[in-house]
Formats: sequence, C-alpha cells, structure tokens
Amino acid sequence: MLYWFCGMIQTMKKIIAVIVLACAALLGVSVYTSKYSLACSYYEIASDQLDHDFRVVQLTDLHNSVFGENNEKLVELVRKQEPDLILFTGDLLNYTEETADIAVGIIEQLQEIAPLYVSYGNHEDNYERKYGTDITELYEAAGAHVLNYAYEDIEVNGQKLRLGGIYGYCLPDIYARQNGREHESAFLKEFQDTNLYTVLMCHMPVCWIINGSLDAWDIDCVLSGHSHGGQVQIPFVGGLYAPDQGWFCGKEYGTYYSSDNSKVMVLSRGLGNTEKIPRINNIPEVVVIDFTADYPHKES
Repeated sequence: MLYWFCGMIQTMKKIIAVIVLACAALLGVSVYTSKYSLACSYYEIASDQLDHDFRVVQLTDLHNSVFGENNEKLVELVRKQEPDLILFTGDLLNYTEETADIAVGIIEQLQEIAPLYVSYGNHEDNYERKYGTDITELYEAAGAHVLNYAYEDIEVNGQKLRLGGIYGYCLPDIYARQNGREHESAFLKEFQDTNLYTVLMCHMPVCWIINGSLDAWDIDCVLSGHSHGGQVQIPFVGGLYAPDQGWFCGKEYGTYYSSDNSKVMVLSRGLGNTEKIPRINNIPEVVVIDFTADYPHKES
C-alpha cells in the first residue's frame, strides 16, 4: 500500500512538472509572437456623407519596435493592403530613448506607399520636452505630413474629407473648460465646422469612449491608440491594464460608437509597448479601414 502511495506521488509530481513546463512554453511562445508577429484587423465604415470608397491603414504605438530587418516585415504588410492613405496615431518612438532612427526609417519607407499623416502621442510630446527636438520638423523631413492641433482638407481617391490630428484628451467642452483644456475645445470647434466627412487622429482614447466625447463633438470618425490592447489579453476576460483606464477596463481595442451610431472611434491595439510588463497573447496590430459610400441611403 505504501509503495502504491509513493508511486502515485511520483506520478503526480511528473504530471505537475509537465503541466508547468507546458504552460511556461505556451507563455514563452505568446510573449515572442506578441513582440515579433503582426496581424491585420479589418473594419468597414459606411456613411451617406461619402461619395467614393477609400482605404486607410492605421498604425500606432510603434515605440521603436522592429519587425524584420529595417521593419521590412511591417512595411511589406502595409504595402499588401494597398492603402489610399496611411495614418500613424502617435508614439512612433520612446521618449526614454534618444534615438529616433527607427521612427524616421519607418516614415521614409511608408511615405513611398501612400500619403502618410502622423499625429502626436504622449511620447512625441515628452521627447520634445526632454531633448529639445522639433518632432514635426523631424518627421516631415522624413516624408510625413504632421498634424498636431492642425487639420487639412484633402482628397483621397476622389473623396474630399477633413483630416485632423491632436494630442489631447478631448473632453466635452463643458468639462474641458473646467479642467483648463480650452485650447483643445477651441481646436475641435474649428475642426468640426465643415460639411466634409471628418477623420480625427487622437492618440488618447479615454474621453471618446468613457467621457461622452463621441456624443459631444460632431466628428465622424476618431482613430486612437495608447491602450496597447490592454497589454496582456486574458482569454474570456480581456485586457489586463490600459493607460488612463486602469485594470480590466474592457475597452482596449475595437470600434466604439456614439449613442446614435452615427459616429465611430477605432481603437488599435498598436504595435509595441514601453511598459515593464510585456505584451502577452496580444499580437501587434495593423488596422485596415474601408470607408464606403452608403449607397442604399443616397437619393437617386
């Protein structure tokens, strides 16, 4: 009996060891793929304000990450999507690292594929403060159009639209004034004053999906990042932590609509991270958006 009992203990130890090793191996694979792999997410946004279809690739939160030599893997994946427009919503670099070579290199390559517009993230803002570098000048010298508290009325594949960029929280006006962010409201009021379809690059997503900004501002589409997909994606639970939103917030990526479904925010998981916790079960993301004319609702 004692011999049988000791045998069972040894068997259980082996089973536990196998389970621990298997879990460690799965964790290692997940960490590796969440750092070096790439995935595309596809969205379609239809509007009766549009007359022509066009495709946008949104990238965000590169954080000096590299996918293949000189980021050739990322560049080739973007090229295969055949975008009419490429929009990079901030944090191409890390303000904790003085080098900007990776950010400049990816801009130089992507701008050869399609017109490339970049908005600031918190790392661009902090980088300027820390090193005294003019990020707008740096990125534009590499071939990007930089929009920071700025917008342009452009034409993409025959479609006229207003494209803007802002680094800010973009609270509803009444709360912005209470929190000393009137400069953000002033820009948004001017930006939304148009009959054109509006697309806004805004790195910070929290106010658009939690504080009612999608309802408060007359902006058709907002593209955001910053959340890093919750950093660690836990099956059946969701993201572990998102900046400004906290733990298990449940809103780390995807599409979020205004109460009347007329306006939308697309939140990307992004490409890299600067947190001490690595990305786990969270493949770096290239977002592909097909903006389509909503023909059934147009008058003949």
